[in-house]
Amino acid sequence: MAPLVQSSQPWVEKYRPKQVKDVAQQDEVVRVLTNTLETSNCPHMLFYGPPGTGKTTTALAICRQLFGPELYKDRVLELNASDERGISVVRTKIKNFAAFAVASKPRQGSYPCPPFKVIILDEADSMTEDAQNALRRTMETYSKVTRFFFICNYISRIIEPLASRCAKFRFKPLSEDIMITRVQHICQEEGLALEPEALSTLSSISQGDLRRAITYLQVIPQEVVNSFFAACRSGNFDLANKEVNNVIAEGYPVSQMFSQLFEIVVGADDVSDEQKARICRKLGEADKRLVDGSDEYLQLLDVASSTIRAICNMQEEFS
Repeated sequence: MAPLVQSSQPWVEKYRPKQVKDVAQQDEVVRVLTNTLETSNCPHMLFYGPPGTGKTTTALAICRQLFGPELYKDRVLELNASDERGISVVRTKIKNFAAFAVASKPRQGSYPCPPFKVIILDEADSMTEDAQNALRRTMETYSKVTRFFFICNYISRIIEPLASRCAKFRFKPLSEDIMITRVQHICQEEGLALEPEALSTLSSISQGDLRRAITYLQVIPQEVVNSFFAACRSGNFDLANKEVNNVIAEGYPVSQMFSQLFEIVVGADDVSDEQKARICRKLGEADKRLVDGSDEYLQLLDVASSTIRAICNMQEEFS
């Protein structure tokens, strides 16, 4: 029987606060936004500050508390402006969503459900100046039915006509005490034990970026990945199966395992291109199955057996 497996969900998402009041250390921001949520009359907002300090988390929490799970998908549009930052996106996707009127719904439980939608533009400081100017006109035209939440690291890169139309909230880097407290909570939930020195070092190298600290915490030790790959290269399936069980038993995220294994395979000088292609194809297939909800143990076992076949030049059927 396969060992009990843990979720492959990134811990950054798993432990993301769901309510504004749970956002770490940004006391002034939390206080103002809590009062705003009570009135359900949100202005356009601009969140700025260093990465990993809770800007995106706060924007998402506001929307969840306003609309609840039922209306969230219909009322909220999330865009990463670093990927979708051209003026054509403003004139089509953003404008079409902003122009769509929503019906006023009665209060549903603890969710106010105000009569407007929200567009979240993450990394808005990456948008071109032309796109920002076009966005200004969209904000003016549809302000009654749409609110804009801008998220950026550098407020100086947001044009003044946009910034002046928003309530501005500055997010500060997290202190070492707060970082350690949050990391300790995650360690307790995940069954990890870290020495105080390790916690202090993790907080120090993260430099106030909690997202970075959590990501570092979840990364699998490289020696574990190397040991797994070495077992597969030996052609000994029993040894590879033992490594699979070790990975699962330790609760390492298998999706992260695949990412690190990919880097090792691609960089291996003594593995042929054909062998690399066969292994990487299987890694891609297994990763897609994980996203679809497949069992981590079975997918890691499948990758191990396919790697052994590829390395040992065994014949493998391709559908």
